[in-house]
Amino acid sequence: MNRTRPLCTFLAAALGLLMPASMIAAPSTQGSAARPNLVLIMTDNQGPWTLGCYGNREIRTPHIDRLAREGMRFTQAFANNAVCSPTRATCLTGLMPCQHGVHKYISQDVMLGPNAYNTLAEFDSLPRILSKSGYVCGLSGKWHLGDNLRPQEGFTFWVTKPGGHTTGFTDQQIIEHGKIRAEPMHQTEYWTRRGVEFIERNKDRPFFLFLAYNGPYGLGQSMFSESRNRHAAFYADKELTCFPQAKPHPWLRNNREMINNPVSMRKYAAEVSGIDDGVGEVMATLAKLGLDDRTLVVFMADQGLAGGHSGFWGMGDHTRPLTAYDGTMRIPLIFRQPGRISPGHKCDLMVANYDLMPTILSHLGLADKMPARPKSPGRDFDAVLKGKPITWDNVVYYEFENVRAVRTEMWKYIERIGGGPNELYGLRADPGERYNLYDAPASLETQKRLQERLHAFFDRYAEPKWDLWHGGDAKGGLLMGKRPYGPRAKDGKPRLK
Repeated sequence: MNRTRPLCTFLAAALGLLMPASMIAAPSTQGSAARPNLVLIMTDNQGPWTLGCYGNREIRTPHIDRLAREGMRFTQAFANNAVCSPTRATCLTGLMPCQHGVHKYISQDVMLGPNAYNTLAEFDSLPRILSKSGYVCGLSGKWHLGDNLRPQEGFTFWVTKPGGHTTGFTDQQIIEHGKIRAEPMHQTEYWTRRGVEFIERNKDRPFFLFLAYNGPYGLGQSMFSESRNRHAAFYADKELTCFPQAKPHPWLRNNREMINNPVSMRKYAAEVSGIDDGVGEVMATLAKLGLDDRTLVVFMADQGLAGGHSGFWGMGDHTRPLTAYDGTMRIPLIFRQPGRISPGHKCDLMVANYDLMPTILSHLGLADKMPARPKSPGRDFDAVLKGKPITWDNVVYYEFENVRAVRTEMWKYIERIGGGPNELYGLRADPGERYNLYDAPASLETQKRLQERLHAFFDRYAEPKWDLWHGGDAKGGLLMGKRPYGPRAKDGKPRLK
């Protein structure tokens, strides 16, 4: 339902927090000197449940909590996919996987070697648009979108990883100046250090820093050993009840041994706190250089991670069948810019990562640069950041290979190509998504309505070339096999080719 909802109930004017005239972004034809800087901090596999500002009382995140106090915290932010390459592609393009073609984490040969290529090359991405608009753009951290040895998408500062997954955080390989070398420093600390260096180097011109941490991660064999950052000793004897004690869900394929494992829980908590240190360093640098009011800081995760929630550990790729549970979908999202975003407010609108690009461009005064093709499903919620009421449809969509889902405030409908198993959850009564109501007589009308809504969305936005449900292909391969999927059958149910 469309509705006008001033859910972020504040008025910047009443609070005396209107942006000074000197801060108003000038049209692009008049240069970019007055435009805000952008620092986009993205973590890898992190749910909002890990942060103090979202209610966690056990994991130390004072700097991220301060970011929320000084900005706006979104309570219902969602990722549109379960894994990192597709979600990062979506954040930087505003497109669904069936539009940008990245349906899972991309393979190593797409990142390095003779067949490497940039999976975003054909799109006007966020960094490419900002670069053309006079911003200097820097990446410090995880790319995982292809052709990693060379700067992509308008970035001129480029320090990244050779691969995508994380096997550890110390003594790991990095890419710098087009070469691969070993770096002994903890990677979270290293990405922070280089990000701060980029800010200091470009303090006198508009800049975009993509600080893309590969932590806290929470996966792999490293989860059975202690963290090697400064927080390990603090968590060494902590019970950490924020990780639910749970019996593994029958669908959980990987990471079963991490559930209820104190070593894994403490390791993940320590890496979350290490990222918080990095956020603190970035904020201190902006303050020291007098850039606070001139810089939009966005903190988010690429997708969530369950730490025992509903019997899962990890994301939707760690299950069979592939899944679309809230542990994967929910992400933290915080916007902060003093003088333009009133402090200490939360927003309950349901927003998705595909809404990020149009909102940021609007906030930077570049709304007219949002690409018209492919047509993004992204919605601009910049008005909310300015304390204005907005007409908004509280619904988000999700797509992960053979799984598509629509989520509203009260319901989630999940459909799989091949005819199932399909799912329907009443989220008010069943927030843990334990009781599948698909085909329950009392829910058939709701099920039909949501199914129609799901099909209408993808019929509108999917690009035939990358639409797996209608024979399209995928960049970087498919997790569930190499064959393209086929069209829906006459009964409306999707099927394999």
